Amino acid sequence: MDVNWHDLFNALALVLVLEGLLPFASPSRLKQTYANLLNLPDKTLRSIGLASVIAGILLLFVT
Repeated sequence: MDVNWHDLFNALALVLVLEGLLPFASPSRLKQTYANLLNLPDKTLRSIGLASVIAGILLLFVT
């Protein structure tokens, strides 16, 4: 298996940029969102996580 390190690092860089946008743009809103997440049941958080994983896998296949 030949790993294309350039693409892997580009993907990692894009993840870091996207993950950093909300804390940079609105840190107070991020804190409020995290506080609201604490009130959600575990089943709901798992469902959101699973949906994100499936969406990511589908997006990988499409591209």
